[in-house]
Amino acid sequence: MRDHRLELADIFRTHQKDFLARWNHVLSRPQRRALRDIRDCRTAVLGGHLHECDRCGHRVILYNSCRNRHCPKCQATARARWLAQRQTELLPVPYFHVVFTLPQQIGRLALQNAKTIYNILFRAASQTLLETAADPRLLGASIGFVAVLHTWGQNLHLHPHLHCVVPGGGISPDGSRWIACPKSTFFLPVRVLSSRFRKKFLGQLEQAFRKGALRLCGELRPLAEPAAFRALCEKASAMEWVVHVKPPFGGPQRVLKYLARYTHRVAISNHRLRSLEQGRVTFDWKDYADRGRTKTMSLDAVEFIRRFLLHVLPSGMVRIRQFGFLANRVRHHKLELCRTLLVARQPPASGDSDSSADPNLLDVHACPVCKIGRLLVIELLPAEPTTIQDTS
Repeated sequence: MRDHRLELADIFRTHQKDFLARWNHVLSRPQRRALRDIRDCRTAVLGGHLHECDRCGHRVILYNSCRNRHCPKCQATARARWLAQRQTELLPVPYFHVVFTLPQQIGRLALQNAKTIYNILFRAASQTLLETAADPRLLGASIGFVAVLHTWGQNLHLHPHLHCVVPGGGISPDGSRWIACPKSTFFLPVRVLSSRFRKKFLGQLEQAFRKGALRLCGELRPLAEPAAFRALCEKASAMEWVVHVKPPFGGPQRVLKYLARYTHRVAISNHRLRSLEQGRVTFDWKDYADRGRTKTMSLDAVEFIRRFLLHVLPSGMVRIRQFGFLANRVRHHKLELCRTLLVARQPPASGDSDSSADPNLLDVHACPVCKIGRLLVIELLPAEPTTIQDTS
């Protein structure tokens, strides 16, 4: 029998009571739901099924998943399904990875205004890419891209940034030709992207402040004064905002594997957890200030849970969005036009794209004993009441 590997759910179950005693009064409904769902995922609390192998008779109980988008155990299927859909949208061109990052003093506004700040981040970054690419002095084309919101750093502090995967080129203004990037290794000038992104974000942030759309209380209360908020924006305007353009991928097929690393990731995966001892959680993290070296960090369990829940998104917040010729309303006919201009066929939907996108996504219906038979449901198991204090 394999030793049980530490999971996020173990930390939640062990230290939920201590955490709620300190932070229950400030939790949002989505945060409470995530805490409860991750705690109960794949346990008798959610019910399950009794399976029996049709060959060897082996029996096994499989408990239901919570399907919460913040649960580290529930992302493999959703990720594989999403990537399989993207398989048919690949174009035979270089792809670039562009990252837009908010400065720390601006990003912290998301602690009380997550939906507002993250929506501004999506709008400012997408407008920056679309308008800069359309500039005839630069590329002069209509582009498309996928944007994925991440809100965390490796140490679980708030670190809002947007990952954008962009085909290297676009459709000419008259729709008659495909305009490729002048160089296969160059997308758009980073300094131009950074300057435009900063201007657009701060402009929309100041507009939200004037409309009273920002909640500023507690440690942020001083910023409720117009002069203080204006000073914050002026200071941020004088800074260099980080926009990073990474070199192109090896080819369109590698884009899917790359996307798999970002699309359905949560703040921390179970494999990074090392130990839970004497009320402290030890986990691996990469220190990018030290050339990306892997180190270990130890946090009080209550603080660890608090940091994780910072990254639970508000209800209805879409964190994977597509823009330009990949936007939902125009994607089908715009991609047909792109392939016509590129003289390219639509890539076939890969039958094994689910497993290739995530090697850990196993066939749950295959018998783990005889390896030949199939596990068939012979009994439904009702949900059992939890013995742990509910978070609601």
